[in-house]
Amino acid sequence: MTDSTPAATHTDRLPPVLAGVAAAAVAALPPRLHRRLDATVERVAGVPVGRVDGGASVDCGAEALVTLAPGPTGAVTDGDQARCSCLLAPRCLHRTAVLLACPVADPAIHGAPAASTAASPTPGASGGRGRRSGKSAATAGGTAPTKAQLAAAGALWRAAAAVLAAGVPAAGAVLQAELLRAAHSARLAGLPRAESAALRAVRGLRADRARQAGHRLAELVEVLHELLYVAGRLSAADSDPALVGVLRRPYQPDGALEVHGICREPVISATGYAGVVTHLVAADGRRLSFGDVKPGGPERARDCARAVTEMGAVAVSHAVLARGGLRISGTTVSPDGRLGAGKGVRATPITGSGWAGGTLAELFARPLAEVVTAQLAADDPQEPGRAGAALVGGDLMVVGAVGDQVLARELAPAADAAAERVPVPDGPVIRLAPADSHPMLSHVANLRRLASWPGLRIRVVGRLDPDRAGTLRPLAVGPVPGAAATLRLPADWHGRADLGYDEIQGGHLPPRDPGAMVEPMLAVGADAVAGSPLWRVRRLVELAVSGGRRAVAEAARGDGAGLAGPLRRAGFATAAAVATALADESDRRGRDAFGRLADPDPDRYAWAWLAVTAHLAAAERELVRSSWTTPSVG
Repeated sequence: MTDSTPAATHTDRLPPVLAGVAAAAVAALPPRLHRRLDATVERVAGVPVGRVDGGASVDCGAEALVTLAPGPTGAVTDGDQARCSCLLAPRCLHRTAVLLACPVADPAIHGAPAASTAASPTPGASGGRGRRSGKSAATAGGTAPTKAQLAAAGALWRAAAAVLAAGVPAAGAVLQAELLRAAHSARLAGLPRAESAALRAVRGLRADRARQAGHRLAELVEVLHELLYVAGRLSAADSDPALVGVLRRPYQPDGALEVHGICREPVISATGYAGVVTHLVAADGRRLSFGDVKPGGPERARDCARAVTEMGAVAVSHAVLARGGLRISGTTVSPDGRLGAGKGVRATPITGSGWAGGTLAELFARPLAEVVTAQLAADDPQEPGRAGAALVGGDLMVVGAVGDQVLARELAPAADAAAERVPVPDGPVIRLAPADSHPMLSHVANLRRLASWPGLRIRVVGRLDPDRAGTLRPLAVGPVPGAAATLRLPADWHGRADLGYDEIQGGHLPPRDPGAMVEPMLAVGADAVAGSPLWRVRRLVELAVSGGRRAVAEAARGDGAGLAGPLRRAGFATAAAVATALADESDRRGRDAFGRLADPDPDRYAWAWLAVTAHLAAAERELVRSSWTTPSVG
């Protein structure tokens, strides 16, 4: 993540702070100083951070030096670790503003163990194919939430509803502190899913208010939807165990394991982490990964192309592992498929296999439409945001390009072993979009190289983009077995090119043969999601977050029937109904016993927004699913 603002330049040097510490500082601050808090946080964020005795210091003016002394985990986990030299400390504006300017700590990494009401995943839960498993002990049998959990969920709901009603511009330090306090209560009550959503909401609010590069409003909408959905159901005493979530994700022993590399993926996170992840497949078909992701910027992701990471007593090169394999003993695996690198692990390099044989060939054994339909239908209640996270593979033919996207069609199975494979008749046009467009990575340049040879057959490994019609985010490509018009990669690449790191050259393409090339497609039909009238609902949902309740009411007054009419004419009657209900609720104000206008009900408004957001997500997902089975109209 890069950002030119002073806040981004200096706050990334501050240690993270646990939610409870920051919330307690705001609670202790005299109410008369709350109005000055946002401006002070913004000013403090632009002050250079000094280093002192393993901690950090911020000069807040005359006789006001705030010193942070993080604990062994690298985070401020106790109020005594933050001190100010002014006379009003610790209930001073300087100390509180500095704590709020610090990044929000991840309790799983920096915090102490929470209440025992939420348990670790069940032993042996890593047997799934990269899917998370395990349930909370608090509700493993469908037991109703405890009183503490009900209280924590109610506090989360009220804090999130207040943020939604206010909108991003008005969701300053005080409202964020309420969310942090509620997140801390959720941790103590053993509600890890709700706590995680609340912390992500605070991070998203800060990123949006600071206009950080790489942040999208749609991400904040998704997080607020998750937070309100979980808190609302829990506060209504819903006993669904998925609402509690899983607190810890420990590595479990897995004995001996043989893995083969699929590809490398560079990682550049908006939260300040970067590195590389090598995707692997085990002999039993499980999808695994081995990563080296640490605090850093795009330079670290680029430099990790050939990084060496310790796995027990063995130094593992990601470049070699992605094209080879390992035979591992003393293996530990997390529930989401990450390989551990503890001291007890022993690893021996083995010769890798190409994509065409062994367990790697299973990536390309099923039609893309079938794989995508299964991914979109298989929601993980423990991790609802994981749709489209699993790798998919397919054999495609390049047919053109639009902007930075390559257009392709899926190849049909070979009817004759000697004949060149042709695209599926009436199959949809598939968009290959860059997995990461950062200029330090090679995704965009490699896609442009592939687009220069219409008719080229390529084998692709990537991820489904669950928010865009017919779109894949490719991570690696290779030659199609038996095809003539396909890639010709160097022998030491072992039949694959990692699009983020390797650079495809002209010599890696077959000779230009007019008989094998096709007329390039320079346009494609409208995106089924972007081209539908659901954009009106999406705009309303995002306006509610970016502008607050008042902005929705003003827009509804100005738009009138322009919102529901196009939706009903296009057959989206339910979308029209829930959007109209949100617009009506945004402008609703009751009266008290004396006939005076009363404050609007934040609960009714939050439920109305939640209904619209849930329906919109389901409708857009169905449009994405259908785009993989319906021929494109261009």
